[in-house]
Amino acid sequence: MSTSPFLESIRQVLRTKHYSIQTEKAYLTWIKRFILFHHKRHPKEMAEQEVTQFLTYLAVQRQVTASTQNIALCSIVFMYKHIFSRELTLLGDMVRAKAPKRVPVVLSNDEAMTIINALKAPYWLMFSILYGSGLRKAELLRLRIKDIDFETQSIFVFRGKGGKDRVTMLPQTLCA
Repeated sequence: MSTSPFLESIRQVLRTKHYSIQTEKAYLTWIKRFILFHHKRHPKEMAEQEVTQFLTYLAVQRQVTASTQNIALCSIVFMYKHIFSRELTLLGDMVRAKAPKRVPVVLSNDEAMTIINALKAPYWLMFSILYGSGLRKAELLRLRIKDIDFETQSIFVFRGKGGKDRVTMLPQTLCA
């Protein structure tokens, strides 16, 4: 899939600044949507008014969540700051998406164990590590056997969220 030289330049800046691949994909998607929303006008020709129009459209017509609108805003702010060396100001007229008023649903221990016990190998082990150690999916996918210390019952997570390293526990039930 070919992308425009402009989007490629943004990709290069994101990679130079060591943003994650997920962030890169999200930012490029939102920047592309911003450009398409304004009928393929170059962002250099646009300003705060067009950014406000786009973000208001997302909240009102598309009814996106507050976090989705915020990712779109961060993407556009990144583009103006790092590509055009220009800070965006006066976005006060923008309609903000409503943050949900609900409490997230979390599985109880019994519910989680029912699901885990219904799984077969290798999924049983993967979900047991996710649940018992608090790993993120991307951290689990990068996990290597040498990152697990059975003696101290710990898992070393390298390059986790934010590029940080950390140590977490390995459940005793998985050491047998």
